[in-house]
Amino acid sequence: MNNISIVINSAGKRFNREWIFRNLQYEFLPGNSYGIVGFNGSGKSTLLQCIAGSMLLNEGTISYHNNSTNSTIANEAIFKAISICAPYLEMVEEMTSIEFFKLHQQFKPFIGDISIQEILNIIGLEKAGNKQIRHFSSGMKQRLKLAQAIFSDTPILLLDEPCTNLDKEGYQLYNRLINDYCNNKLVIICSNEEAEIEFCSERLNIVDYK
Repeated sequence: MNNISIVINSAGKRFNREWIFRNLQYEFLPGNSYGIVGFNGSGKSTLLQCIAGSMLLNEGTISYHNNSTNSTIANEAIFKAISICAPYLEMVEEMTSIEFFKLHQQFKPFIGDISIQEILNIIGLEKAGNKQIRHFSSGMKQRLKLAQAIFSDTPILLLDEPCTNLDKEGYQLYNRLINDYCNNKLVIICSNEEAEIEFCSERLNIVDYK
């Protein structure tokens, strides 16, 4: 399932009587990168959660197409093709970072033959493998979240404010990870920070669908 496109057709989502977005038509193509933009609270994260399948639409559809086999992927199976990093996703902080990655690997393998220690080396946490996550700084935790999403062997990568809590070096790491490991992925990023989405080939402004 490496050649997947996502088609959004007449999509709408509301909370109570307020429409977050409506009549949204869009297609995300494999191998491309997209930025979802809009003012704070405009519904960027809500749309991303709908794309991920963790939140249902009130109207319209989101469908996933395997272009290699010219077939549609069932909604309940698409989780195998998606990895996500978002501020609202919790971590088991009693785990060490090695335990965290081992647990994740039981659900989604990492790309190629890369080892957990290699990943820790790449993200600058090579000495923190056996340290409990609860003792990490917010920036270290974000590096772990980014790594588990980016190094997952999935064709679709969803990122919500990916540089949250990262310093200047963290931003540089983020750009290296995107450049080195995401060239063949369909990448969708929610952000108002230009530094997080400057490489995106297209922008979707959620405000256009109010």
